[in-house]
Amino acid sequence: MSQSMSRREMLGMVAMMGTAGLALGLGNGRIPLASASEHLDLEPRGDHRLHALLSALARTKSRRDYRSLTMISLHRDEWDHEALALLLHYRGNPKQVWDNTVFGSPWLNLMRNSLNAQVYSFGKKEALVLSATHGTAHLALFDDEMWEKYRLSVKAGVKSKTNPLIRLSPASSKPLSSLNDPHGVLSPEDNNIPVLQARGVVFLACHNMIWELSGALKKGGINPDHKTHGEIAGELTNHLIPGVVLTPGIVGTLPLLAEVGYSYARS
Repeated sequence: MSQSMSRREMLGMVAMMGTAGLALGLGNGRIPLASASEHLDLEPRGDHRLHALLSALARTKSRRDYRSLTMISLHRDEWDHEALALLLHYRGNPKQVWDNTVFGSPWLNLMRNSLNAQVYSFGKKEALVLSATHGTAHLALFDDEMWEKYRLSVKAGVKSKTNPLIRLSPASSKPLSSLNDPHGVLSPEDNNIPVLQARGVVFLACHNMIWELSGALKKGGINPDHKTHGEIAGELTNHLIPGVVLTPGIVGTLPLLAEVGYSYARS
């Protein structure tokens, strides 16, 4: 991207790409589906705070035109400071942040279970769940282009050459009213990022992890364009899936979230 673009603009752009791809018979194999959260009506009914937060997040600007990045983020335009400020000032409760580090762990399932209980069992319609994503779990926050170019499936330990966690399942088409459908949108069969985003889960990305991954790729010879360490980091950052909030570092952001009342959970 040549300039900053709002999340809503990015979601709309990728959604149009998906529609065009389906019309051409490309199916879902090559189309990033993180934008599908824009079209899934899964927000809890009757909460204005959560809706206001998600609407405000959609209006914030996310810089995704980096040519190169440094090891330590020194300026606010090197992370999504507007979006992070909104999360730090959210007044709804409960607020929970999950420390997610392993791609192959049940991290999406645990967040789904937590949200199901908070919203539907305890009636906490304004509940907010964040994913503090780093380690190999962070690989799920990159689009298919990066997965294929840098062979991220190897690091994720999966056979799929594209990111499997941004794919909708058949369960996503089930109505939200069928709360206890074991094959429905709230079930384990729908553990994917787009559905969780549509329900209000916010995924936080980690600059430090992106920097370390970039160095590992360069050192391992997985660098088809012969980029510098910083250039790879910039490219990966530019290809975070829509809706993700970039932080200067997850382990440094967790204490700030704790200060404003987010409870800590670990997958």
